[in-house]
Amino acid sequence: MNLPNKLTIFRIILVPIMVIIPFFNIDVSLLNIPLSYLIMLFIFIIASYTDHLDGKIARKNNLVTTFGKFIDPIADKLLVNVMLIILSYKRMIPVVPCIFMIARDIVVDGCRMIAAQNGVVVSAGILGKLKTVLQIITICCVLLNNIPFELLSLPVTTVLIWFTAFVSCASGYSYFSQLKEYIFESI
Repeated sequence: MNLPNKLTIFRIILVPIMVIIPFFNIDVSLLNIPLSYLIMLFIFIIASYTDHLDGKIARKNNLVTTFGKFIDPIADKLLVNVMLIILSYKRMIPVVPCIFMIARDIVVDGCRMIAAQNGVVVSAGILGKLKTVLQIITICCVLLNNIPFELLSLPVTTVLIWFTAFVSCASGYSYFSQLKEYIFESI
């Protein structure tokens, strides 16, 4: 197994670790941020960075594999969607944008599967990449309890979560529009 695939597997292993952390009752907090959130943030940042790093290494060293093409998007969706579910469960974000973003991923994956059956490979577009970056930034801001914006009474995380959901849906629509001829060909 090459290094990019090992990084992807490592990212997947970090997901269940992040899932159990909020269930430990750690009463310590820094700047009004529970220590468990800071630990989750640290792990989330490392996992998010491995996403960037594995792709960069794979492309630079010509280590792109079929397994990597399969497992990398799964690892990405596990990382982000599990975090969205945790944050929604902990009532740190509203459930509606969480549902929009997860539903978007399901629809896009379905579109990609249909396209793949027709021999069409769909790369991530600019909206899809923007969605991913916004999701990472939003999750980090939520885990930081909106600090430093909270000090200025600015609801940045609230705006970010809804804006990220909007960009997520827009990127899903973009994929759907791009692939609708394959989706509706047998109607």
